[in-house]
Amino acid sequence: RRVHGSINPDPDVPFIPPRPPKKFAMSADNKSHRLYVKGKHISYQRGKRNTNPGTSLLKLEGVDDVKAAQWYAGKRVAYVYRAQRAIQGSKIRVIWGKVTRPHGNSGVVRAKFKNNLPPKSFGASVRVMLYPSSI
Repeated sequence: RRVHGSINPDPDVPFIPPRPPKKFAMSADNKSHRLYVKGKHISYQRGKRNTNPGTSLLKLEGVDDVKAAQWYAGKRVAYVYRAQRAIQGSKIRVIWGKVTRPHGNSGVVRAKFKNNLPPKSFGASVRVMLYPSSI
């Protein structure tokens, strides 16, 4: 029987309060093992009126000048997205590309993909892999 205001429905079983959620603290040896840099697909390369969908512009995390952007030239880029229909048991798909050169002075890079990125990917995340590496 249930007593009004009682949390424990069975009085014969001792009440054990739920545990609070664990707080994960990052220690010195528990570092991230992410092997890519996050970036955003900003736009296609474009002029005032015409767009060039063959070249995409990417803004990378922590890259704010031409020298830093130049380091990423030649690196592989993955646009990972989820599709409606599964192929070989997976709904996750990838369009691969390569960073070609910097674009402007603020750390934006140009990239060419195997297939042009769709316009719906503007603002979406891309992964810039840290390979091939020359260091």
